[in-house]
Amino acid sequence: MTPFKQLESEVQSYARSFPVLFSRAKNAHLFDQQGRAYLDFLAGAGSLNYGHNNPLLKQALLEYISDDGITHSLDLHTEAKGRFMTRFDECILKPRELDYKMQFTGPTGTNSVEAAIKLARKVTGRSNVLAFTNGFHGCTLGALGATGNQHHRGASGVALGGFTRLPYEGYAEDVDGLSLLEAMLSDKSSGLDLPAAVLLEVIQGEGGLNCASAAWLQRLDALCHEHGILLIVDDIQAGCGRSGRFFSFEGMGIHPDMITLSKSLSGYGLPFAMLLLRPDLDVWTPGEHNGTFRGNNHAFITATKAVEHYWADDRFAVEVRRKSDLLGRRLERINEQHGGQLLRKGRGMMQGLACADGDLATSISRHAFSLGLIIETCGPEGEVVKCFAPLTISEAELNEGLDILAQAIALALAERQSQAS
Repeated sequence: MTPFKQLESEVQSYARSFPVLFSRAKNAHLFDQQGRAYLDFLAGAGSLNYGHNNPLLKQALLEYISDDGITHSLDLHTEAKGRFMTRFDECILKPRELDYKMQFTGPTGTNSVEAAIKLARKVTGRSNVLAFTNGFHGCTLGALGATGNQHHRGASGVALGGFTRLPYEGYAEDVDGLSLLEAMLSDKSSGLDLPAAVLLEVIQGEGGLNCASAAWLQRLDALCHEHGILLIVDDIQAGCGRSGRFFSFEGMGIHPDMITLSKSLSGYGLPFAMLLLRPDLDVWTPGEHNGTFRGNNHAFITATKAVEHYWADDRFAVEVRRKSDLLGRRLERINEQHGGQLLRKGRGMMQGLACADGDLATSISRHAFSLGLIIETCGPEGEVVKCFAPLTISEAELNEGLDILAQAIALALAERQSQAS
């Protein structure tokens, strides 16, 4: 009996879909103990945008460790943190004309979301927060309150109050959540407590690759400004280049009051989360929101190298958008080959195919894995097969993975037809 079966909690999930013992990884590939290579279209659920063991980031980290650089520092000032902040401001914020303070929260995305919710309530003196159908923001209690998925919410053990849910764009035919919000905000008898904030993903990663349009986001932004509601964009999964630009909302005509970042922020799979907040919202008192692991200096080192190498100019973003176009074309072609049974969803390098149901999507993932491709599902019923390759994947590797996906889809559909006959 393996230690995983004997000792690890039943809460494990990804290992159930990909039940092999992995030993090494390089860029877009994972290798099992027997040396078999698997193309990775999971990429740490978006934590490995720059691939496994990126050589530039690895070398910077090895040099820092060999020089006895500081590992843990709470929120003390360190050279590693100072350089990251300076370079993030120079390469990311200033070129986009963004003015934010940086708050280093606990090391995971849900910590950043918790900080954003807490700060919005402190700034406004209001408690209600608006969230959207199919949103996913984390599994700690505050973030879980904003999360829509019942599977995750059901594990809370307590009532998840303090949030009002609205339909996301395209949630259902003829349902306009923003018109409903506008009407309720204008009606003193609507029963809607004036929200402190609106929390949303521009691209819903776990919720099924649903995308908000620029027009919808601008309407929401205008409503927030009109009623003094803070707009928080959760860019934990869709940020750090996944959409084809560093932030998922770039070019959409909105200006979030706060932005949550994590996952690929470190660039190397190291835990690291940050809240970007407008300077006038920085009303924290010292130590009011803290945590032991706010100073992951190893993550500062790799994040700085990622920012400097990939985001000092537009070349990498252009490359990502080219691969995104290739991904979209290939997915459309696969859909056409199967008579339009599937629906392409998503944007940038987070696209996928919606299936008739979750069983079919799971079957596709299972066949893909047997053929050497790791790919997961998402959506409320797990019905969307989700392509999440590293942004640094070569076009040849991307095409190879999509060839495997096409083969897996054909096998899954044939299997279903056989079962039905």
